[in-house]
Amino acid sequence: MSATLMDEPLLRSRGFRNLFVASAVSQFGSQITYVALPLLAVTTLGAGAGEVGLLSALGTLTVLLVGLPAGAWVDRVRRRPVMIATDVLRAAVLLSVPVAWWGGWLSMGHLYAVAVLVGMGTLLFDVASLSLVPGLVGRQRLTSANSLLVGMGAGMDIAGRSTAGVLVQVAGAPVAILADALSYLWSALCLRGVPEPLMAVSPAPEPIRRQISAGVRFLFGNQVLVAALAQGTMANLAFPLCSVLLPVLIVERLGYPEWVLGAYLAVGGLGLLAGSSSAHLIGRRLGTGRATWLVSLATAPASLLIPFMDRGPWLWAAAAAWFVLTFRTGVNNVLLVSLRQRVTPDDMLGRMSATMRLLLMGAVGLGGLLAGALGEIWGVRSALWAGALIMALSWIPILFSPLRRHP
Repeated sequence: MSATLMDEPLLRSRGFRNLFVASAVSQFGSQITYVALPLLAVTTLGAGAGEVGLLSALGTLTVLLVGLPAGAWVDRVRRRPVMIATDVLRAAVLLSVPVAWWGGWLSMGHLYAVAVLVGMGTLLFDVASLSLVPGLVGRQRLTSANSLLVGMGAGMDIAGRSTAGVLVQVAGAPVAILADALSYLWSALCLRGVPEPLMAVSPAPEPIRRQISAGVRFLFGNQVLVAALAQGTMANLAFPLCSVLLPVLIVERLGYPEWVLGAYLAVGGLGLLAGSSSAHLIGRRLGTGRATWLVSLATAPASLLIPFMDRGPWLWAAAAAWFVLTFRTGVNNVLLVSLRQRVTPDDMLGRMSATMRLLLMGAVGLGGLLAGALGEIWGVRSALWAGALIMALSWIPILFSPLRRHP
């Protein structure tokens, strides 16, 4: 990459700007569905804690089925067409929800199928996007690029989730999901303006099983990547335990309107935005490894406030704790994703990202299942306590690894 291009602000680069806008539109819609889909299950189909937990888990457990082959496949092909195709796929799948609702044949089985297919499309899109960014901006600017992308995602968390609560209350969950479907089509149009950078790809003749094995060996042979994976797995297991059953607790048990749930979740977007915006400065001052474990340690006690959520001040105390925890996530997402991209060769990016995503999103899916099971057996707050305790300890893998000293 030339010095001139290196000096150009990222958002003035047509390719990165189009990727940024496409991701923003897509994530805005996704956050609407994040709120609307479980609310549709609870308010229209009468879903209980177990069904809501399963619905949350299915969107991420699909990674376990296709995660590793997806990474090997992405390393063989051009990334932009993959992203466009998955946008169109997700739009079509989500459009089926309002159609089924209007036709009177919507069921939990339909919603489960939608969660699986959208999760599969999201997996392919994200692996392709993570593999595309280094070639698009250059490895020297990865932290800046990821700070913009994660910060944008946080902004869409705020806008999408708060909009979702109001939209569901005013127009209904099916209309909110329709808005998400349209956002994916808009994203696909924006991606047409993203150039395909010249990057090394894996040779297709090599058997895909051998490519997958090489990607797994690369990841687990790198102690820094393993530590980042362990920390992320604990955090990803904890977050759904702390959030999946919130529609049941806030709307059904505590009796708040849907917009309060949207507002609570939007606070998490503010935390992500604050964390991602300051990650570059924190990382530059402390170093990537030291920053990730110190921020994680300092914010850990906040998780213990979440299980005390109730009417009145306790709800806002839990929301403040949610802000602190998502701030930590914003910092870690920028610093650790940039680190993973820097230490991985171009022709291994898809497999490394897919293997990471397999385990990280598998943890999210497991957390959703555990939340549903704990909610059914011991009540909603038992899931919140389990998530809070795991989150409070999630800094330990970095403390006892070489990642702690990584610049």
